[in-house]
Amino acid sequence: MKREPLRIVGRMSVLAGVLSGLMACASAQVPAQRPAVVQVEKDARDPAAPVTPPAAAAAPLPASAAAPAPTGTVAELQQLIQSRQVTELRTTYNGSYGASLLFKSEDLAYYVALFQQKNFWRVVKTPSEAQAESTYRAFAQQSAELASADIRRIKLQAEYAYNERLLAQRSAELNTLQADAALRKSQEAQVAARQEQARQETQALNEQQQDVRQQLRDLQRQIDALQAQQADVGQSASRAKRARGGR
Repeated sequence: MKREPLRIVGRMSVLAGVLSGLMACASAQVPAQRPAVVQVEKDARDPAAPVTPPAAAAAPLPASAAAPAPTGTVAELQQLIQSRQVTELRTTYNGSYGASLLFKSEDLAYYVALFQQKNFWRVVKTPSEAQAESTYRAFAQQSAELASADIRRIKLQAEYAYNERLLAQRSAELNTLQADAALRKSQEAQVAARQEQARQETQALNEQQQDVRQQLRDLQRQIDALQAQQADVGQSASRAKRARGGR
């Protein structure tokens, strides 16, 4: 029988975590969408007999129900993992679901486990390597099918969060542009008002300037007339004086 290399130290930590989570759940409440019981299969018949692929997960327990204490092959595998008597050969993770293939070298037995969040759902024990590999592939496929909804939900949540951030950024950008446009219109209105005021003031100053110039011209004419009158009076006086002196 062909066996894969043993990897006890590095990989057993993962299954040790699985065991710890399962033992903790024995006294805690289980979440929604959990199987009612742990299905256990143990090949006590012909080692070459085929293993029926696992069916879909059973209906979940209510949130208030407590997980039953593991028994049978599940408890046996837990004890072997805790005592480090099995070697993890393969493990497949699909979201929170997974499948593991373990090997007990002492009696050349294989254990195949289907789990979700460190809780075993099904455990199959067999001395047949071919049967173990086949069961492992079936469990791995089932874990992929069970995890598809969770994986889709995780992706949609990430996309939703990303779109929310993008929406906030676009909203902030739009608010900035709107504020800039409003400020520009306000400034344009102020400039137009100042220009109109300057035009009106300029027109008023031009009219005042024309009035002042007209007044200056009028005053100058009056001055010129008075000066001309004074000149005529002076000339008349001179002529009269000369006339008196000539007599």
